[in-house]
Amino acid sequence: MSSRIDLKVETRHEELQRIFATVEELAEEEDWPPALTFKTNLVLEEFGLNIMNYGYDEGIHTFDVSLTSGADTITIEFVDDGRPFNPLEDVKAPVLDSEIQDRPIGGLGIHFVMELTDDFQYRRENSRNHSIMTIRKSD
Repeated sequence: MSSRIDLKVETRHEELQRIFATVEELAEEEDWPPALTFKTNLVLEEFGLNIMNYGYDEGIHTFDVSLTSGADTITIEFVDDGRPFNPLEDVKAPVLDSEIQDRPIGGLGIHFVMELTDDFQYRRENSRNHSIMTIRKSD
C-alpha cells in the first residue's frame, strides 16, 4: 500500500512551510524515523528553492510536487514549466575543497539533492521539466 501527496505550489518561499507541514503529517501517520522526515524535507526544500529562485524570470508561477510513500521508498516528482533545467547535465560540480570564504555562493543545493537521493531521473516533456527522485526508507 502506498500514500500519495499532490500539491500545486506557488513560487513563493512561504510555500515551503505548507510542503513541510504536509510531509510531517504523512510521516507521523506512517511512523517515519525522524532522519527520513528530515532528509525528505531537505530534498523538497533544496529542489523547490531551485525552481523558485532560478526557474523563472519574474512573477509568481506554480509548479507541481508529488510525493509517493511506498513500502520501501519515497518518490518525489517536481513538474514545472520553467526554463529547461536538467540537473544531471546542467550543473557544475561544486567547489568543496577550498576555504569557505573562497567558495562561490550557491551551487550546493542540487549537490545536496543528488547526495541525499538514491535515484534521480529527468525529462523535458511538453515544455515542462519532470524531475523524479527516489529515497530509500532504510539505509
